[in-house]
Amino acid sequence: MNTGSNKSGEAAVAEDRSGTEDAAAGPALGSRAPEFVKARRALHLSWQVGVFVVGLAVVVAGIIMLPLPGPGWVVIFGGMAIWATEFVWAQLVLRWTKRKVTEAAQRALDPKVRRRNIVLTSIGVVIIGVLAGIYLWKFGLEMPWKIKDQ
Repeated sequence: MNTGSNKSGEAAVAEDRSGTEDAAAGPALGSRAPEFVKARRALHLSWQVGVFVVGLAVVVAGIIMLPLPGPGWVVIFGGMAIWATEFVWAQLVLRWTKRKVTEAAQRALDPKVRRRNIVLTSIGVVIIGVLAGIYLWKFGLEMPWKIKDQ
């Protein structure tokens, strides 16, 4: 009898631990559809299809915006957020993305990395300035397509 209560106690501790880890990692995974939608299988499936189609349209719009003017990556992550309201895989992708962005932001704030970025940017500006000076010295303000053989 004692082993039976011990096993159920271990299960309760495991549930508490998993709940604590999930709470620390973020909100619980799974569908965020209203309860009346979840209660009916056909309605829930229709809901999931609708969320997928809307999320897909937003992601495709973001992909189109990548080479065109517009906030492409922001729109793509917006579409992922729409998918994350219903699909666990999208929730996991967003958690991973948030973690990586936070890590990158922390690295960017590191003084050594900031100094390196400032030095590299300064070197790049100097190189561009020297190249522009050489071009202006040799050709003046004429555009390359108007330069005759010199």
